[in-house]
Order: sequence, then structure tokens, then C-alpha cells
Amino acid sequence: MNLTVHRSICISFFKVGSVTNSSVLQIGSAGNIQAQSDIYNTGGFSEAAEPAEPEVTEEPLVPLARPS
Repeated sequence: MNLTVHRSICISFFKVGSVTNSSVLQIGSAGNIQAQSDIYNTGGFSEAAEPAEPEVTEEPLVPLARPS
């Protein structure tokens, strides 16, 4: 016997504290969770960005106490 269940959930307010690369957000129930990762080029870039250069400062912006 095959049984098909359809469920509809209406959420009026939903707050997510943080999202990381390995986060899983599930609403309702599921037999299994399938991983999915999507990367989008929303800026329309066609080549890699220039490598970042470290910012070099001679003195700190705020004087710090030296350990004795």
C-alpha cells in the first residue's frame, strides 16, 4: 500500500540566529535530509579577484600598554 501525505505550513514570523556553510534548516518533518550547496555569481564577474594585500601600519591606531 502506498501512502502520500501533503503538508502545508504557514509561518508569519521566523527568526534565524546565524547561518554557516554547514547549516541545516528544517521545517516540518522529512524522511531524509539531502545536502545542497549553491554558489551564485550575483555580481556578474567573469574572472577571479586580485589577491588581497595586508594593510601595513607602523604604529597602532590606539596606544597599547606594553607588557612588563
